[in-house]
Amino acid sequence: MPQIEETLAVHFRHGRRIEYLSIGWTALESLIGIIAGTLAGSIALISFGVDSIIEVASSVVLVWRLSDASATEDREAFAHRLVGICFLALALYVSFEALKDLLTHSPPRVSYFGIIYAAACVIVMPLLARAKRRAAANLQSDALHADSHQSDICAYLAVILLGGLGLNALFGWWWADPIAALSMVPIILREAISGLRGESCTHKHTA
Repeated sequence: MPQIEETLAVHFRHGRRIEYLSIGWTALESLIGIIAGTLAGSIALISFGVDSIIEVASSVVLVWRLSDASATEDREAFAHRLVGICFLALALYVSFEALKDLLTHSPPRVSYFGIIYAAACVIVMPLLARAKRRAAANLQSDALHADSHQSDICAYLAVILLGGLGLNALFGWWWADPIAALSMVPIILREAISGLRGESCTHKHTA
């Protein structure tokens, strides 16, 4: 029994380390995205920066959930719902910004720094998501597993951002980014509803 408790404590510490790393990266990600987006006049970059702020909020929720191994059932349910709220906020924000882009016909200026930034996010975010899923599998945590999907969505949005900035730079296709962003909204909303209902995630706990 003491050995099981010690193993669980190790898993909790590992989960917290992953979330601290996620907070550090996504905080930097949000700062760079908002600054680069403002300088380039890019709503897509600014939106991605705001998405990263939501990701930070989600990770802070998970650090709180993992701060105490006791009374985990109540913390688990509440944390899962808070992660769902983060998903819902993300869906609403992406929808608003994408529709505004389509209506105003305002493409961003070419930003090669933004392209490099998006490419870096495409590489890093799946690695963070995979690490979170491993920790979630060890802890059997739906909340942490849901947070890993938010990291996945952040990676998908980075791909969308990269494609939008690239197509705009190469061909001047201003509409590519908002259309692609809108296609992600149903996926985000599905995870938001799952979290708000306190249901298990749509994917199983796997490493």
